Amino acid sequence: MTIHITKCGLKDSFQLQEVSYETFKETFKDQNSPENMKAYLEKAFNLEQLENELSNIFTHFFLIYSNNEAAGYLKVNTNEAQSEEMGDEALEIERIYIKHKFQKHGLGKVLLNKAIEMAMEHRKKKIWLGVWEKNENAIAFYKKMGFVQTGVHSFYMGDEEQMDIIMTKTLI
Repeated sequence: MTIHITKCGLKDSFQLQEVSYETFKETFKDQNSPENMKAYLEKAFNLEQLENELSNIFTHFFLIYSNNEAAGYLKVNTNEAQSEEMGDEALEIERIYIKHKFQKHGLGKVLLNKAIEMAMEHRKKKIWLGVWEKNENAIAFYKKMGFVQTGVHSFYMGDEEQMDIIMTKTLI
C-alpha cells in the first residue's frame, strides 16, 4: 500500500466534498435522522463553505491517498479559525475523516502525526479536538494516541443538539 499526503487548495474542493459526504454518512447515518443528516451535509460541505474554509489562512486541509485513491483527509485550525477559543498556543484538529474501506490501516495515525508535526512547526503547546460522545471508536483511538478529556461542547446535527467531548494532548 502506497500512502501519500497532499496539501489542499481550492482545486480540491470537489474531492473534499466527495470524501466528506462519504465518510460522514458512513460514520453517522445510523445514529441520526435522514433530515438532520441532509441538513448538516448541505450546511457543512457545500462547495461555497468548503471554498471559504480552503481560503482561510488559519485553516489547512490535507488529503491522504492510498494507492492513488483518496482515502480521507485532515482539517486543522489555528488562531481565530479554531471552533472554540483555545488561544494562540493551541491547534485544533477539526476533522480526521477516513473512508470506511481504508479504516484500520493506520491512515488516521498518519494524519494525526501530520497534525502534530504542524503544531510543532507552529510552536503550539497543545492540540485539541471535539469528538461526538457516541463515537466510541474515535474516542478509543484518541485516548490511545495520548489525548485526555478536558471538556464538552455542543454540536448541532440539523436541529438536534449533541455533545462533543473535547480532548486535548499536551505537546510541550
